Amino acid sequence: MGNVLAVSPPGGSWWTRRRRAALPNPGSFDELHRSCKEVFPQQMEGMKLIINKTLSSHLQVSHQIHMSTIGLSSYHFNAKYIGDALAGASETFPLLIGDLDNAGSLNAQAACLLAECIRSKAVFQTHHHSKFLTWQVDVEYRGDDCTGTLTLGNPDILNESVILVTHFLQSITPRLVLGGELVYHQRMAEEGAILTLAGKYSAQDWVATLNIGYGGAHASYYHRANEQIRLGVEFEANTRLQETSFAFGYHLDVPKANMVFKGTVDSSWCVGGVLEKRLPPLPPHLGPWGFYEPLEK
Repeated sequence: MGNVLAVSPPGGSWWTRRRRAALPNPGSFDELHRSCKEVFPQQMEGMKLIINKTLSSHLQVSHQIHMSTIGLSSYHFNAKYIGDALAGASETFPLLIGDLDNAGSLNAQAACLLAECIRSKAVFQTHHHSKFLTWQVDVEYRGDDCTGTLTLGNPDILNESVILVTHFLQSITPRLVLGGELVYHQRMAEEGAILTLAGKYSAQDWVATLNIGYGGAHASYYHRANEQIRLGVEFEANTRLQETSFAFGYHLDVPKANMVFKGTVDSSWCVGGVLEKRLPPLPPHLGPWGFYEPLEK
């Protein structure tokens, strides 16, 4: 009888060699296009002032004032609580975030670490104090080289409506990530499911991402030209509406002036730009919620 090990490929099987490569975690499905999205500016008209205040190692607050000459001006108060439980290099649990505007609308989320690799998040959104717009709960498993998520959105037993979303991402190589999304919805005896496949390739200076499914396709390309300039390109096609859109964005960082300029132009010839200026830290005599208090005589 021959030796079975004699016919094995050098270095062991493909799966063994893959496990030895120590592949990274692919992250969340919602963050696949994050690198490109951060290049594009958040379109606005007028001027926006954001004041951040760190009250302690756990609590942070911010005030956001938007002044517009065309639409309505608004004010947002944001509070964030960060716990002590570490999960990775940049994540800390529990995490509580609340955002309240001058109209009484609340957008809040809470995230906690259930186990070493399992985390959960709940998101609530209300309108004018009482009416619930959306709320969802998800559970996410983050392994060494894969991520799986199950999300339950807007469940209504009386009207028999629910949205169920599941994601899965797997690192194939240190640069390549493959996965998919399955969305199931039921409302008033009407139900359906949509499957979307996704892929992401990350190089040293660029990232290419593609989502394709029954409803259409979404592709993005991010390129880091140098330390100051970043570029992004997005393409979206909707087969149901028979529409396609294309957008180009750029991010210019001017560190000496402590300024950031973001611009965009899309296929409908809509041109936009936002100039961000980071101001020096506020004086130390701010009150506990970030408002000024009179100095003692």
